[in-house]
Formats: sequence, structure tokens, C-alpha cells
Amino acid sequence: MKTVLLVDDEQRMLDLLALYFTPHDYRCFKKTSGMDALTFLENEKVDIVLLDIMMPEMDGWATCEKIREFSDVPIIMLTARSAKEEIVKGLKKGADDYVSKPFNEEELLARMEAVMRRSNNVQDESLKSNGLNLDEEAFVATYQNQKIPLTVKEFSLLSLFLNNPNKVFSRDHIISTLWSFDTETDYRTIDSHIKNIREKFRQVGFPIDDHLKTVWGVGYKWNTED
Repeated sequence: MKTVLLVDDEQRMLDLLALYFTPHDYRCFKKTSGMDALTFLENEKVDIVLLDIMMPEMDGWATCEKIREFSDVPIIMLTARSAKEEIVKGLKKGADDYVSKPFNEEELLARMEAVMRRSNNVQDESLKSNGLNLDEEAFVATYQNQKIPLTVKEFSLLSLFLNNPNKVFSRDHIISTLWSFDTETDYRTIDSHIKNIREKFRQVGFPIDDHLKTVWGVGYKWNTED
């Protein structure tokens, strides 16, 4: 049985989501505030978090940012906002995906399963590049013994690149590979994840600009050539 943490200040929404997910073999935990969700996650593990944005006291963006300080659990944000800048803001805070309200329950379930499948689709070996270690079994990236706090999507992007060094991936290819159920994902979503990866790697001193290259007009590649 899979576990999901539902975070929304509206009890009715929590009850409706739980009513839908329970027959699909999900155990649902329900929290009505960001603080309650943080306290729960500090003591319990779940497979995925569904996080509403518009909540009083601590909104979904702040809650997501706090979760990312100690956990790489997959997070899908639920939002009544469809503006791209709001979506990008959520991705920058560490969310793996988003769903706009009102949403289709089947689509939401499909996105959840896709995120969790990518999270669990690991290999029994580590990928290495210039001191970078990508442990696909433990789902952990490190550089000189420093853990790099990557989201599921960011880790999946790096895994794709390091498994295919020097190969150029178009944004369309990345979307079809890593967002197979998300028909609304656009190029800016990919660019936002790439920007986040670069910023996190610079913070630990990894020479990311020597490796993660933009191929203008096409997409991205992981460079290992001098």
C-alpha cells in the first residue's frame, strides 16, 4: 500500500481526495496546515505529498521550501492559479509537479504514479563525473561528501544526462521522457529545473558550467569532453 500526505486547509477537499485515493490502494494522511505537515514529515515517511498553495499562516510555497530542507519526498502542488510565474515559483521552491484546480482525479492519480515511479526507478550502481557521485539506488547526489538536495525531477534529469554523456537532449525529448503524463508542461518548466540544478551545484563548488551545457535552439547535454 502506498502512502500519501494530503495538505489543505479545507477539510472537505481532504475528505474528497482521500475518498478517491483509498480504493486505489493509498493510505491517506490528512493535515490542514503547513506546520502540521512539517511536524508529521519529521517523524513519518510517505511516498508522496499533495500540497495546496493557498493556506493561511504558512502557504504551500513556504511549506514546500521547509520540507526540502530535510526531505526529498516527491511533492505535487495543488493550485487554483494557472499563471506560469506561479508555477515556476513552486518549482523553484522544490516541487516536482503541479496540478491546477479544478483537476481531473484520474489525471492527478496518473501524475502521482508517474512521479513515484521515476523516484523508484533506480539502478544498483552509482554514476560518477568529475567527483560527482549519483547513487541511483539510494537516490542521493553528492560532491566531495556534500549531499546535494535534489528534487525527484532534478535527480531524474541528472540521471538521464549522466547515463547518456555528450548526447544532446531536446526539451521535447525531456518532456516526453520525464513528464509522460503531463500534457501542460512547457519549455520553461524544463529551463526552471535546469536553473535550479545549476544553482545547487554551484553552492557546493561543483563546476557545473563545464558539464551541464545549453545547446542553443536544441536543448541540453552533459559534457565530458575537454
